Amino acid sequence: MNPTNYARILGTGSYLPETVLTNQELEQKIDTTDEWIVQRTGIRSRHIASKTDTTASMGIMAAQRALEAAGCDAASIDLILVATATPDQIFPAVACRIQAALGAHKAAAFDLQAACSGFVYALSVADQFIKTGHYQRILVIGSETLSRITNWHDRGTCILFGDGAGAVVLGASAEPGIIDTQLFADGREGDTLYADNWHNCALEQPYIYMAGNRVFKLAVSALDDLVVGMCKKHHLTDANIDWIVPHQANIRILQATADRLGVSMDKVVCTLAEQGNTSAASIPLALDAAVRDGRIQRGHRLLLESFGGGLTWAAALIIY
Repeated sequence: MNPTNYARILGTGSYLPETVLTNQELEQKIDTTDEWIVQRTGIRSRHIASKTDTTASMGIMAAQRALEAAGCDAASIDLILVATATPDQIFPAVACRIQAALGAHKAAAFDLQAACSGFVYALSVADQFIKTGHYQRILVIGSETLSRITNWHDRGTCILFGDGAGAVVLGASAEPGIIDTQLFADGREGDTLYADNWHNCALEQPYIYMAGNRVFKLAVSALDDLVVGMCKKHHLTDANIDWIVPHQANIRILQATADRLGVSMDKVVCTLAEQGNTSAASIPLALDAAVRDGRIQRGHRLLLESFGGGLTWAAALIIY
């Protein structure tokens, strides 16, 4: 093990489908209003995969942009990790499809499923491989086609979800990168937020099911403990947190986390209004947006946090 190895973000990338579904369009389909959706969630629109978009194809686009930003060739990648709850097939893994498309033929490849916490879980796995010196360069992707497991007649869930993909290239470095990751789960609450597979589903189509109020309360409580614990461990205050890059679930959850840390919402990267909840893709999508528009600069300290089905929750402290 080389103790000087940090997993450092070399480049970021993202992809969003062209089709945009607005709240006004949803008003024509279900009993809801734009005002109600915005007040409850903060979401105004979301991107929806076309017939030709797949979890793999969106991940490929995000990965190519991350590789370009990192100045890396796909042939240099040692491992591809894809966080997704919506794979195109049971197997092969989405990561294997992406490996083939990129020409990253020396890379190992596998998918990881931790719902909305999947990207941070995948970052943690990649971090361990790089810290031990086992791999030098890893591609981590979050990609989701949630629209295909969304019940468009259920106004409690269909207003929330969108599609997209985000990616980062991690490389071994002597300079600080990923400082810490913390992962948690509570399977006892699994039935509060879940999606059946085809074999267990009594309906023609498996859908996302969510006990919204219960999930909200659990998320606020778990994230409160998570971010406070991370900040205490690393002696973080409002002054030395440059950006919070959260899972984009609900504006009230984002605000509650920021309030608990005493951090202004101006320091929270929020893509929720235009993208909705894209599960494992939401954090890398937000990260790429803030890197490309110049908000996130080299040396900035980032706190990533997420909560999702499982139930799972996770955080990462990163020097970008």
